Amino acid sequence: MTAARIDRTDPEAAIAEAAKAYSNWGRWGEDDVLGTLNFLDEAKRREGAALIRDGVSFSLSQAFDMDGPQKGWRRRTNPVHTMLATGTDAAMGGQGFPHGFGGADDVIAMPLQCSTQWDGLGHIFDHGKAWNGRPAEKVVTSEGDLVTGIEHMASHVAGRGVLLDVGLVIGQDGELPDGFAVTEEHLTATAGSHGVTVGRGDLVLVRTGRLARARHEGWGDYAGGPAPGLSFSTADWLHRSEIAGIATDTWGFEVRPNEFDHAFQPLHQVAIPHIGLLIGEMWDLDALAAHCAADGRYEFWLTAAPLPITGSVGSPVNPIAVK
Repeated sequence: MTAARIDRTDPEAAIAEAAKAYSNWGRWGEDDVLGTLNFLDEAKRREGAALIRDGVSFSLSQAFDMDGPQKGWRRRTNPVHTMLATGTDAAMGGQGFPHGFGGADDVIAMPLQCSTQWDGLGHIFDHGKAWNGRPAEKVVTSEGDLVTGIEHMASHVAGRGVLLDVGLVIGQDGELPDGFAVTEEHLTATAGSHGVTVGRGDLVLVRTGRLARARHEGWGDYAGGPAPGLSFSTADWLHRSEIAGIATDTWGFEVRPNEFDHAFQPLHQVAIPHIGLLIGEMWDLDALAAHCAADGRYEFWLTAAPLPITGSVGSPVNPIAVK
């Protein structure tokens, strides 16, 4: 399905067609809990590690603090950071430790998807079905994701990273406008401009420039509002390329508003429960992009392990790219 052929009036049919055409159900057995991370094997990690030349590293995470982008949409809030013990407590000698020993402790409360994060395989369902065709009600309950909890992915997300700076190649001043649908043609043109290939087992990072715009315009509706993003038509490419995972600098990965009337995140509905694709959102790709533009290398070692939170359907992450 190309972007030009998308029938805005019939999201149900388009989703059903794509789900059937691009399904990976059963590909790695009925007990699979990794989805497309199965493509990221030992050989791919060796390939990624060999890309380290200068040892320069970049954190691709936004800050986790009260000044983040969340405004309560879908009951998501910014992190609440509270100190349990402070230097003031220690200076007053009220901590109860001997020989002048003092310390500080803290706690944080936050939705797991309020900042830079991965969507787990239990995050999205299609007509009551979770990844690999399992009944959604038997996968995720009030006790969490009992089958595909993100803890299963904790040791797997490390390998060859590829940056596709679509904002730079296709946009103006390094940014794409809200509502811009990134198609397969845009992705392949960007890869060609960068001199990189994308294929099996890669961790692909797509920069739209949306976070950069939020930095100079203010958060506005960055979390939950209009944004550039992947076109629904890229479902074919996401399946065919056999990438292990993909992340963007936007809150919702796919273009907003969506390309259908009366739809909500239709590409998620295909990519997660049917393709089994690991999706990352709200990644900070700006410093990495600047370095890639300067040295002309858009591939690197990337490690981005989710926190092994038992039964979670998503996880905060501090991705590290090393060149």
